[in-house]
Amino acid sequence: MAFDAAMTAAVCGECNRVLTAARLDKISQPEKDEIVLTFRTQEGNRRLVISASNNNPHVAISERQKENPMTAPMFCMVLRKHLSSARFLRAEQPPFERVIMFIFESHDDMGFACEKTIVCEIMGKYSNIMLIDGNQKIIAPIKTVDFSQSQKRQVLPGMQYELPPAQDKLDPTTETEAGFVLRMKSASDDMRAEKWLVANYMGISPLLAREIVYTLCARTDAPLSALSATLFWRSLCAFLEKTSNPTPTLVKDENGKPVAFAYYPITQYGSHMQTETCATLGELCDRFFAERDHIDRVKQRASDIFKLLANAETRLQKKIDAQEAELIACAEGETYKKMGDLITSNIWQLSRGMEKAELIDYSDEGMPTVTVELDTRLSPAQNAQRYYKRYAKARRAEVVLREQIALAKAELAYLDTVFDALTRAEVEADLDEIRDELYHSGYASRMKQYAQRKKKVPKPMTFITSGGYRVLCGKNNAQNEYITHKLASKNDIWFHAKNVPGSHVVLFTNGTPMDDIPERDFTEAATVAAVYSKVGEAKNVPVDYTLIRQLKKPPQAKPGMVIYHTNWSAYVTPDEALVNTLREKNA
Repeated sequence: MAFDAAMTAAVCGECNRVLTAARLDKISQPEKDEIVLTFRTQEGNRRLVISASNNNPHVAISERQKENPMTAPMFCMVLRKHLSSARFLRAEQPPFERVIMFIFESHDDMGFACEKTIVCEIMGKYSNIMLIDGNQKIIAPIKTVDFSQSQKRQVLPGMQYELPPAQDKLDPTTETEAGFVLRMKSASDDMRAEKWLVANYMGISPLLAREIVYTLCARTDAPLSALSATLFWRSLCAFLEKTSNPTPTLVKDENGKPVAFAYYPITQYGSHMQTETCATLGELCDRFFAERDHIDRVKQRASDIFKLLANAETRLQKKIDAQEAELIACAEGETYKKMGDLITSNIWQLSRGMEKAELIDYSDEGMPTVTVELDTRLSPAQNAQRYYKRYAKARRAEVVLREQIALAKAELAYLDTVFDALTRAEVEADLDEIRDELYHSGYASRMKQYAQRKKKVPKPMTFITSGGYRVLCGKNNAQNEYITHKLASKNDIWFHAKNVPGSHVVLFTNGTPMDDIPERDFTEAATVAAVYSKVGEAKNVPVDYTLIRQLKKPPQAKPGMVIYHTNWSAYVTPDEALVNTLREKNA
């Protein structure tokens, strides 16, 4: 689902309703392409998130909090210089463009009142955020675009701001019914109505076009000939009018993963998808973009880790394939032994200089004749010894190869746990812990420009069960080690998804015997372990649990590795919504 012009209009309206006359209190830039403006309003503080990311650009009044960098980026410093304590005047959308202009009342260098504007352009990989003055001159963009990047439109400080180049499409908000009907009648009757609408009118996403068509004929692939031009026009107008009174709707697949969003009720998926209504557009954007944006950000920040792990995984897999091929070749060792035995049992009829011999295999009931290759330079006894040496070499190689293959597969399993940990990384500190772990696990030579940092106390996720018990969950192997071997006492309870990579979860009993802990608290702790595992989207996940004192760490084992022989198993269905309600804020 694209953040189209209609959605932009709905968000623009919500910003005007919530932020008008608000005072800008704080400006931060948690990401290189995202800013957060915190306003003081009569109802309390409100955060406006403006993201120009390539994959998930959006604007929303958000409740999400993000960690800010220690040093503010240059664009953030410019915004603070020009907009500190500025008053929000209004948000404007140029005629049905995916652009929002946030206009502020500020002061110039001489202290005189003036207007300054933050322009947000939501255009996929071309998205941008700019600060412009009252004369439409660009003060600073978050992404500069010079002549080497675009010949059509440059975005540089000091240049005059211009809207993005217009598309060869009509503005549906200025179209007339007569013009719409005439244009529709001139099109091919076989053309799909939703494609015709997207091709002719700007700012309309395929999802919106399909929903308009679906409301008319209960199908999304209807041709133009199946629709009344007048009804088609009225349906389009009705959907555009809903931007002033939106019904924020989220669409989820069967696994509960958000797949689409809109400012209107979505009915085109029928019973194949789940739909939920949100209170505000800001809540809708938070719920839709939270996971997608998190995954993209982790990939950006951890690109060096992903590259290192991918290369290591490829190298290990090639090594395993080669060793398994050698292991298959070792199976010929028994053949070498048999040849040696044949020569020994028939040595009386052999002599030096023979190239091969037809010998009887007395070990087989049928006593077949077997052809044995011989070295003409060796005596019969020496030929037998040569085959026995090959047999012994194959046996030794088989033992070593099995050991090496086991070690390589164990290393692959370890890398799988690191890949899994990356999906749970939330802040830069989590990624630093993973880098440190890889460095100390033998990957130092492959980590370019790595500098050891001063060790900080890990910050695992904290949950409080319904019965008030504290539950800690590690986000990576370093945190798993910390909560299992440093924080937990011998009578606390340890949880982990069975036989798959996942987080260590510890329920702190505070001295309460395990049998006296309510079943509900057990289930909630097991659910945390299931959610934060590689099978977090499956159903009926087995989770092992045992007392901390039953855990042992093998000598020289990788971080996060434990073994246990006494345990119980619980089967739970991962419930991310439940886990989120149990999690402590800022933890």
